[in-house]
Amino acid sequence: MRTLFLQAPSFDGFDGGAGSRYQARREVKSFWYPVWLAQPAALVENSKLIDAPSHGTTLDEVLAQVKDFDHVVIHTSAPSFSSDAKVAAALKAKKPDLLIGMIGARVAVNPEGSLRDGAQIDYVARNEFDYTIKDVADGIPLKDISGISYRNDQGVIVHNAERAMIEDMDALPFVTPVYKRDLEIEKYYNGYLRHPYLSLHTGRGCKSRCTFCLWPQTIGGHRYRTRSIERVMEEIRYAREALPQVKEFFFDDDTFTDNAPRTEAIAREMGKLGLTWSCNAKANVSRKTLEIMKDNGLRLLLVGYESGNQQILHNVKKGMRVDVAERFTRDCHELGILIHGTFILGLPGESTDTIKETIEFAKRANPHTIQVSLAAPYPGTFLHKQATENGWLDAANAELVDEHGIQIAPLHYPHLSHKQMFDSVEHFYRQFYFRPSKIASIVGEMMRSTDAMKRRLREGVEFFQFLRERRNQVV
Repeated sequence: MRTLFLQAPSFDGFDGGAGSRYQARREVKSFWYPVWLAQPAALVENSKLIDAPSHGTTLDEVLAQVKDFDHVVIHTSAPSFSSDAKVAAALKAKKPDLLIGMIGARVAVNPEGSLRDGAQIDYVARNEFDYTIKDVADGIPLKDISGISYRNDQGVIVHNAERAMIEDMDALPFVTPVYKRDLEIEKYYNGYLRHPYLSLHTGRGCKSRCTFCLWPQTIGGHRYRTRSIERVMEEIRYAREALPQVKEFFFDDDTFTDNAPRTEAIAREMGKLGLTWSCNAKANVSRKTLEIMKDNGLRLLLVGYESGNQQILHNVKKGMRVDVAERFTRDCHELGILIHGTFILGLPGESTDTIKETIEFAKRANPHTIQVSLAAPYPGTFLHKQATENGWLDAANAELVDEHGIQIAPLHYPHLSHKQMFDSVEHFYRQFYFRPSKIASIVGEMMRSTDAMKRRLREGVEFFQFLRERRNQVV
């Protein structure tokens, strides 16, 4: 079947891509690549990928193209599901015989509810869905396809057997040819990677058990299944030739640094090609490995610190010690490796005192840039189960974002209200960025580079506009 892969139009500036752990509008507009759609699209001949949010594609523009397709696959999430279901209904109204499927964490953990709530959705693909979608596109009857739930001719929802996880990751085709064919890579940017950047996965799954993390608990699993180093570098070489404008490669594995020998081997291969690259990392990488990475083109690490309070890290099974994270951060500073640090406010055990502790930790660690999120109990995660059982999550806040796509504070505790958590995000940013030393650092960066100056000025305008919009929220 002629298949359209769609990240549907939703909130203006909504970042729903695979690399986005929290699907929402950002303080500074940013977009991750839609890897979860690009990978099955690479398996399906004559397919097309439309990433509407990043490209500013309207629903009318999508509807104008639907006549050319028999089958549409929509990537959805907990925050965007209601909007995505409306898009599915509009597609069906335009072409009633269109087969519509959905993929993503939301439908993976609640297939029955997703089909019930989305009357125009014909099927959902559960868990790891790449070959599941290929089977549908190849015309195999839905009743014979493992890994899906579907609505049969009588309107009854049927759940087929589970599909085995993919073991041979090298068998999956490259995603970068899909990027080149269907996307304008200049549309993808964020506040800490060079523009334009390119992201891809060298493996799937994460052995860590962080209670809040979405992908390992819903789709990728807790075994880190990797592509061979040779296959990874083959795609990197292809991308270098096909997309010569790329200034930085980003390895978006949940934790690229889990396997130190493999990390070092890929680093050396990147060094041979003279490429600039960055990756996700735990805050426990040894100095030896960091040195090898830096010597071979590493520019930046995206590090999930989450909290500066040790008990909260224990509560969420982060598997990280604050003192180890501080030593790792000092090593990065000494080696000249930049860090984009991410923090989460409102995790179990949070209080006004622990929020202050985390802010002081962030100022002390002093990563180059930060992102502050509010704890989001996504369905399918242990945090969601915990929040539901303990009464921390109420129905009014279960959508995780407001009507504009801005993240809300969905959790509350007897000693910490929604509003206190929500307001603490702006306070965190102001405490971190409005220090004389940080202001001087940003100004120095802008003075050294015209591109950096233009970028930081744009981001500054977006940041303050975003804060003004947040203040208008009703919490």
